[in-house]
Amino acid sequence: MSTRVLPDFEILVPQSKEEALKLLSQYQGDAAILAGGTDLLVQMKGQLKCNCKGENAFGYLLSLAEVPGLDYVEYDETEGLRIGAMATLSQVAAHPVVKENYPGLLESVGVCGTKQTRNMGTVVGNLLNASPCADCGCAILAWGGTLTLEGTAGRREVDVDDFYLGYRLTARKTDELAVELKLPPKSDGTVSAHHKMTRVEHDLSKITVSVRLEMSGTTCKSARIAMASVAPTIVRLKETEKLLAGVEITDQILESVAKSASSEVTPIDDVRSTAEYRRDVAGVMVKRIIQKVCKS
Repeated sequence: MSTRVLPDFEILVPQSKEEALKLLSQYQGDAAILAGGTDLLVQMKGQLKCNCKGENAFGYLLSLAEVPGLDYVEYDETEGLRIGAMATLSQVAAHPVVKENYPGLLESVGVCGTKQTRNMGTVVGNLLNASPCADCGCAILAWGGTLTLEGTAGRREVDVDDFYLGYRLTARKTDELAVELKLPPKSDGTVSAHHKMTRVEHDLSKITVSVRLEMSGTTCKSARIAMASVAPTIVRLKETEKLLAGVEITDQILESVAKSASSEVTPIDDVRSTAEYRRDVAGVMVKRIIQKVCKS
């Protein structure tokens, strides 16, 4: 546990979404949004005070704890899965449709911190934290979807493919609130999975992979592959995905996929692993997770 104390800040506790948006507009760039706080408070103790511009300054915390109507998990067969900004990791994991239709997301939630963390932390918050090793962020990028952002000027939807702009830098503007994550519905033949490699249980990842494949028998119609802890942001392996599109998955194809995955990542050395190890393991992990979902 960190022995550092929190820096001085002023807490803002709006009672409605409209009030929250007005406060964000008033304190643009100087207000951090507090949902579950499992990432934010740790960063503050370490004096990492990054806002959505990537700048190191804020003097206010805007808590969403008393804003009603943001803690939902809903599913529609046409629209797909909708996750509100205050829906916790545990809430999402407990939803029967997530268990049945979104195994990749479910697996990512299950390895995101401890049970206590999952009871407080939010799925949308994990996405907005923009950590290059975020578990849910990796699974969400593999699945595809949109994030609904709302400001005083109105609403807009950002594709998750366009959300990460750089290290801990996102497309959210300083006066915007992320209110909802939308994931498209599962279709026949959709398979997904998530795998995280760590030094010890509950640690941040050394390397993580998530996949979503659209299958027709043994033929892959389309693929989305995301990896974490291999670049400044979570990334999709788009060149590797092309190798799978429209082809039957064979041992030969998987060998080509493994080589491509290793060549697409740009890892670094850090306290958890080396760039060389991550690059070598990336291809193996992608190959194995595809084998896993094909067997399912």
